[in-house]
Amino acid sequence: MATKPGERRLQILQVLAEMLQDPKGEKITTAALAKRLDVSEAALYRHFASKAQMFEGLIEFIEESVFGLANKITAEENDGLKQAHAIVGMLLNFAEKNPGMTRVLIGDALVNEDDRLQARINQIQDRLETTLKQCLRIAATQAPDEADGEGTPGGDDLPARANLFLCYVVGRWHLFAKSGFKRKPTEQWERQWRLML
Repeated sequence: MATKPGERRLQILQVLAEMLQDPKGEKITTAALAKRLDVSEAALYRHFASKAQMFEGLIEFIEESVFGLANKITAEENDGLKQAHAIVGMLLNFAEKNPGMTRVLIGDALVNEDDRLQARINQIQDRLETTLKQCLRIAATQAPDEADGEGTPGGDDLPARANLFLCYVVGRWHLFAKSGFKRKPTEQWERQWRLML
């Protein structure tokens, strides 16, 4: 049965993401991927020029998903601190639901692959930090909410706080991947958020 254009391409990316969920974290070869899909390696290269291009497809999926959700959060929530909280929570949940993608996000799956792939992951992390900084800038202009007792960072603290939040997220991603996906990124998340504030 013939597949629709783009359907086989999506199937290849889905199987690649599934293979990345292997807790042993072994290097994925095009031969193993082709075997899993029950196709020839040549069939893979009809849809992707290289393995790096397959990883680029996964990175594009991550980028679209994460920034689409972040934009939705900032559009629907006016409180800057609540935006930052929701974005950090979303990043932790995204990893928990997509263990294979977590290995891409921390660069683990990109070892010995094209350097430009790691550069793209670094760009994603830089953009996430900028997004968090923007949320904190909004929070700094708003009166602190005394009902919940959460402190609002100001001026010089904004870059440091945004970086702290990103480091926390990346650290949770690492723990998740290195534990063979046993230590959930969202474990103790709410308590740790209060400690970071």
